[in-house]
Amino acid sequence: MSPVLLLHGIGGSSASFESQVNVLSERHRVVAWDAPGYGESPDPERADIGWYAGQAARVFGEPAHVVGVSWGGVIATRLALDHPVLSLTLADSTRGSGTSPEAAARMRARVDELAEVGPAEFARRRAPRLSADPATRAKVEATMARVRLNGYRAAAESMATTDHGPVLGQISVPTLVVVGSADQVTGVEEGRLLAREIPGARLRVIGGGHAANQECPDEFNEVLLEFLSEVEASRCG
Repeated sequence: MSPVLLLHGIGGSSASFESQVNVLSERHRVVAWDAPGYGESPDPERADIGWYAGQAARVFGEPAHVVGVSWGGVIATRLALDHPVLSLTLADSTRGSGTSPEAAARMRARVDELAEVGPAEFARRRAPRLSADPATRAKVEATMARVRLNGYRAAAESMATTDHGPVLGQISVPTLVVVGSADQVTGVEEGRLLAREIPGARLRVIGGGHAANQECPDEFNEVLLEFLSEVEASRCG
């Protein structure tokens, strides 16, 4: 069984993949990580995307199918650039927040807001942007309310200093880009850009918002499993 590594977003944790782990585990060895500074993981030692990618590469110690949501997709992109992987799936992701000074400033401003109001209020304010579905929004808010300032600060800085746009053409593994049709955070157009710039990448627009894997899990899982099956078949063939 081939390994699958699931990388969560900046306000998430391994819990963000509760609708994927069991389904994927029927065919794969699956790990949904808590990034450094999240969940039970210790605080990060550095705040650059290459360091996070290096930590992710150590989870299995061998090439894996890498699935990244939002910030997790930015880590996954760097992982595919710097380390061997079997495939790359970018869900509601982005090139990074270093695409402009304004985007980087907005990302860093989130840290100030978190420090000022605390994680519970921060989560209450941000969750409505991630999903219009009340049940999904409640799950997202509950997970985000457990973020730790040190972890979030380092994650935000890694985003603010990253723009993968100029190097997307160097990705040479099978790549799937998935985006929720109602994503208000990264958006469909960013997904189209990623799919256009990564050689051979395919784009799938599904239902839901930024937390599409949680809001529309059946559709997300179907698209992901189909992609992974095709990659596995090509490897064996």
